[in-house]
Amino acid sequence: MKALLFFASLGFVAAENGLKGWLRYESLPCSSQCRRNLPSGIVALNATETSPVYVAGLELQEGLKDIYGSHAQITHSQCETDSVVVGTIDQYRQTCGRMDEPPELDEDGFWLSTSGQGVQILGQNERGALYGAFEYLSMLAQGNFSEVAYSTNPSAPVRWVNQWDNMDGSIERGYGGESIFFKDGGIVNDLSRAAQYARLLASIRINAVVVNNVNANATTLTPQNIEGLGRIADVFRPYGVQLGISLNFATPQILGGLSTYDPLNKCVIQWWTNVTAQIYKRVPDMAGYLVKADSEGEPGPETYNRTLAQGANLFAKALQPYGGIVMFRAFVYNQLNESNWKADRAKAAVDFFKPLDGKFEENVIVQIKYGPIDFQVREPTSPLFANLFHTNTALEVEVTQEYLGQQSHLLYLPPLWKTVMDFDLRVERQPSVVRDIYTGKRFNRKLGGSAAVVNVGTNATWLGSHLSMSNLYAYGRLAWDPTEDAQEILEDWIRLTFGLDNKVLQTLTRMSMESWPAYENYSGNLGIQTLTDILYTHYGPNPASQDNNGWGQWTRANHKTIGMDRTVSKGTGYTGQYPAEVAAIYENLDTTPDNLVLWFHHVNYTHRLHSGKTVIQHFYDAHYEGAVTAQTFLTQWESLEGKVDPERYEDIRRRLDYQTGHSIVWRDAIVNFYHNLSRIPDEMKRVGNHAWRVEAEDMDLTGYETYVVSPFETASGSMAIVTNSNSTTGTATTTLDFPSGVYDLAINYYDLYGGVSQWEVYLNNRTIGHWIGNNEHTLSHTPSIYLDGHSATRINFRGVQVNQGDVLKIVGTPNGIEPAPLDYISVLPPGTVD
Repeated sequence: MKALLFFASLGFVAAENGLKGWLRYESLPCSSQCRRNLPSGIVALNATETSPVYVAGLELQEGLKDIYGSHAQITHSQCETDSVVVGTIDQYRQTCGRMDEPPELDEDGFWLSTSGQGVQILGQNERGALYGAFEYLSMLAQGNFSEVAYSTNPSAPVRWVNQWDNMDGSIERGYGGESIFFKDGGIVNDLSRAAQYARLLASIRINAVVVNNVNANATTLTPQNIEGLGRIADVFRPYGVQLGISLNFATPQILGGLSTYDPLNKCVIQWWTNVTAQIYKRVPDMAGYLVKADSEGEPGPETYNRTLAQGANLFAKALQPYGGIVMFRAFVYNQLNESNWKADRAKAAVDFFKPLDGKFEENVIVQIKYGPIDFQVREPTSPLFANLFHTNTALEVEVTQEYLGQQSHLLYLPPLWKTVMDFDLRVERQPSVVRDIYTGKRFNRKLGGSAAVVNVGTNATWLGSHLSMSNLYAYGRLAWDPTEDAQEILEDWIRLTFGLDNKVLQTLTRMSMESWPAYENYSGNLGIQTLTDILYTHYGPNPASQDNNGWGQWTRANHKTIGMDRTVSKGTGYTGQYPAEVAAIYENLDTTPDNLVLWFHHVNYTHRLHSGKTVIQHFYDAHYEGAVTAQTFLTQWESLEGKVDPERYEDIRRRLDYQTGHSIVWRDAIVNFYHNLSRIPDEMKRVGNHAWRVEAEDMDLTGYETYVVSPFETASGSMAIVTNSNSTTGTATTTLDFPSGVYDLAINYYDLYGGVSQWEVYLNNRTIGHWIGNNEHTLSHTPSIYLDGHSATRINFRGVQVNQGDVLKIVGTPNGIEPAPLDYISVLPPGTVD
């Protein structure tokens, strides 16, 4: 067994901006034994500079140099026994001779052997060889010199990511800057970031990127843009990453000048045949098309009374001569009437697609969101996976945290994804784990796999947050092997991203694994969905926005009851879409898990859960517990100062500090909303009681005036203060009536998009601190122009000596449309959570 090296404490290098992601290859000490284990040279069995095998040789050379200072030379034609040899099995046979027992590899699979004198990295194809090179470097970067000899194959052939980039350079639900692909209606000139992205994706074995938004712009397919897409494909190709394109169904009419986009019209068929040929002439290895049709206002075949299968098959037939795939999204639904007790958006996917099972062409894959609504903090597994026996399927997840903190909140997503991947649907009373369905094993389908909405941008952190990159890394690992453990994947990512210090590993692991339960607790629990504002930014709290509209993310909450009745016996009938064994569990209130009870049942707030708590008391307790957990993320991270480079340390510290405050905004909004609605008190007497808080509207105001905030629950006491005008400085003063001592001073305010106000805080005319309202420039979530749960935030000044009777004064200077708004102050004994 070769040495497995551990480094308890390593010094950090200069500040890092995150651009290298998990491929930073930190320099590690190398003992004499380590030197003996390193290969003396590299044999890359393809000398063509654009080939993945050639790139694998370069990656190995640079990685060995960066990690261990080894200067291995690359050759291409001779197999040296003490070298690392990388190539395909066929290339190895041609150059190095027969293999005694060649490994059995599927497409993209690879063999890695560090046994004996040299290292063998052999792929079924060149892409697989590159994957193996990254696997070997990952081991070395984690100080692992174990002897291994194994082959690994992908769980499914489709391992894609979807970008929601728009032609103007913006990104829908993107929180990491502008597009790395598009600007001003065309493809950017400098595609160096696109090449870097392809490198990151290849290292986690992603094989295709759909580069443009599913809400597609028809101009993507102009001749000029097809040429530009070809340039993207050219920089992807050396990394084994293929290009995919989202289509607007009505493009023949919008761009082609036809009077129709009817999928059965001969002219339309010919138009798509011709444009597909043009694309493949420029991009001969294009992966295929992604189509969103007849959903959320997007055009589709139903305009002409054609089925979704007929629409998908239009593209499938155009792609078949080239081996391309159609990913057809199952996210199809119509607006509904909430007064109809049977109406249920969650039923839409099965209602639309089950009757079409077996009617899709063999190169069509139906891309199914993990839950039946829309990337919520917890949803039951989509029943569509159990209703398509003769149709290829793929699982769709979201790396971009659309409803889930938008990269301004720490949230490690794989434990959420695994609730679906590992769920047994018991189709025909037989084991039917979801991961075996979408990979094609359960129903013997040739195609299948997964897709993730990622939305990287020009920000150096790619996603807008260093910690959010754990989700992209883990997605790739789970796309390859969905049986992997979420925590073990996380630990690999931490070592690769932040080094081998054991305290860093333990702390970040604990924080990340606690993040989803915490976010679920303070945003929305018991299966009620994420109680965010679905009509505006999908970010901060606004539970009322879920109801009284046609979007179907309803809670059906009133002053006595809450939850969707989705039973067959009394409700929407949704439970009947599951196989019998699963349906029986969800149909019965007594057997439905607490964490999904409000998804499946409409109950009184006083209904007792299996835990023994009432629904409303669980709401109160969970939201307080979630916010308390979020406070620990900052203190845990601050314990790592000096163990992480200063640039990344401070950027992450600032985001976690923000999350501590915004989790309290979430907590207060939700508990106040349901307390007001139900009129049932909190047994712990926390809701509405804030012993350490002073409301801004109760302070002495000069140049400030009160303002009624909407929704009411996103302000303490439903009121805030704003300056009298956008050119008038405001002053708010109060005499503090707290025992003398050292306190943490927390100030809640609103940070609006469209202005950068300034505030100064004084104690007895002594400056305590100042801040500016620039979250729109320093954080990643979609900003707001209103005083609401999206703009509500908090600043903390810790360790302030306060004497009883001291006068606290805040001076706010407005800017732009932002009137220096304030909500309240809290004077907190250290360690107290307001």
